Amino acid sequence: MIGKVAVSVTSVILVVGVALAVVAVVHHNASKRAGESLSPQMKVVKDICSKTDFQEACQKSLSPVADKGSTDPKEFIKAAIQATINEVAKSANFSDNLVKNASNIPRVKMAAEDCKDLLNFATDELQTSFSTVGDSDMHTINDRADDLKNWLSAVISYQQTCLDGFEAPEFRSAMEQNLQDASSLTSNALAIVSELADILKAFGLEFNIKPSGRRLLSQDGYPTWFSGSDRKLLAMVDSGRVRPNAIVAKDGSGNFKTIAAALAAYPTNLRGRYVIYIKSGVYNEYITVEKNQKNVFMFGDGPRKTIVTGRKSNSGGFTTFKTASFSAIGERFIAKSMGFQNTAGPEGHQAVALRVQSDMSAFFNCRMDGYQDTLYVQAHRQFYRNCVISGTVDFIFGDSATVIQNSLIIARKPMDNQQNTVTAQGRADKRETTGLVIHNCRIVPEQKLFALRFKIPTYLGRPWKEYARTVIMETTLADFIQPGGYMPWAGNFALSTCSYFEYANRGPGARTVRRVRWQGVRVISRREALQFTAGPFIQGNLWLKGTGFPFLLGLRR
Repeated sequence: MIGKVAVSVTSVILVVGVALAVVAVVHHNASKRAGESLSPQMKVVKDICSKTDFQEACQKSLSPVADKGSTDPKEFIKAAIQATINEVAKSANFSDNLVKNASNIPRVKMAAEDCKDLLNFATDELQTSFSTVGDSDMHTINDRADDLKNWLSAVISYQQTCLDGFEAPEFRSAMEQNLQDASSLTSNALAIVSELADILKAFGLEFNIKPSGRRLLSQDGYPTWFSGSDRKLLAMVDSGRVRPNAIVAKDGSGNFKTIAAALAAYPTNLRGRYVIYIKSGVYNEYITVEKNQKNVFMFGDGPRKTIVTGRKSNSGGFTTFKTASFSAIGERFIAKSMGFQNTAGPEGHQAVALRVQSDMSAFFNCRMDGYQDTLYVQAHRQFYRNCVISGTVDFIFGDSATVIQNSLIIARKPMDNQQNTVTAQGRADKRETTGLVIHNCRIVPEQKLFALRFKIPTYLGRPWKEYARTVIMETTLADFIQPGGYMPWAGNFALSTCSYFEYANRGPGARTVRRVRWQGVRVISRREALQFTAGPFIQGNLWLKGTGFPFLLGLRR
């Protein structure tokens, strides 16, 4: 992803550089006519910052460039990004100090360690993005902007995850105050990229965005998602002819007995995919596919045969971030025919089976089983196909751009006095390109819940963050879904800003006449629904070029 981000920053700067230089001239002349006292440089600063939510912070971050007499828009955009880098790095240092000072308070120390890791992700990615130039695979201005917005949205997710780890109000408040400038500047950077077309249009300059012209589906009905080599690889898995780099078997019949050992053998300077075949067995390991472990492909003997399991939970003393049995960070991670579990039970409260922040990651024929917080779709672009996901409270949650398609979503029996919420989406900024899309799935109760399905309420979601966005379309909703559809998170929080959209759903639970009357809860048109299909929403037609699995980049009907 880092390379893509670099291209996003650099390419957007180069492509619009000349046009924005004209903006400076236009404004200089306009200022003369209006008798305004602003210099051409500060006029550009003011106009760029007018699209942001934190204009004072924006102008402060860009003013040093204006003070040097520059009207080069490249320098202004670089200054905005660099200011964000500086502030995120400061917050990472603060969390590092907090780790040392809170060494005798385990939960605070763990939350601070989480913050340090998350903010270092953001800092490293920004710094690397400035050192990488050029990418022949980037075709349109729109493609570049989408990549950059995806990355900036992930940085916001990291910041929110950092804060969410602190349960004690005084420590959360301290970290929130320290993160304030970094959060504001990240929001500003996202706003500048998102509103760039309007900035140009205000001065009579069009920001023409042409479609890439690529087909969304190949001739055989498969999407243009993975590379040709990936397609062949997955086809070979299906036919049993693939030769993995590593074979994991608990009985010793492979190269490794543990998944961790196979990952530890990940080669440096890898080209292509690192393929790990995991034979049948229950692997009681806590696995992390690290940031530098890119292009990992794991496949098992089936989601009920090859299982990664753990039982860490919030009630057991862990932050939600740290409870995951399996975490995927390195970009372009793929898993097929595997199961991911957290067996802490409903009494464990937050207990994650699978956490994913891997950009351009995909899961096929997998199971994610738990209770509260089963699947943490934390950040970036993710795709799930033919999967089974089970849980109780907020069991699909996070702040990524995720499409779950042709999958079975199972609500389980919760603890007494609990109610089920299928989703809790975490979009915290209105310009984030994130959201949770459930497409052509089935949402049903498990057998233990069935007899009690009308006594124990089950809702489609609740707004975890202010701009929570969830889209459920062409999906079968069983009769146990509450007529209101959605429940509040806390009081009136986010009820006027969240977005809960439905389109062409089926089944008795799909009746919308009694849905809650929040501003953002509505049935959308086909045209709107198309925006949330896998092609445009997660740019599936651009970053994956072919797969051996049937797939919809558009609507089913």
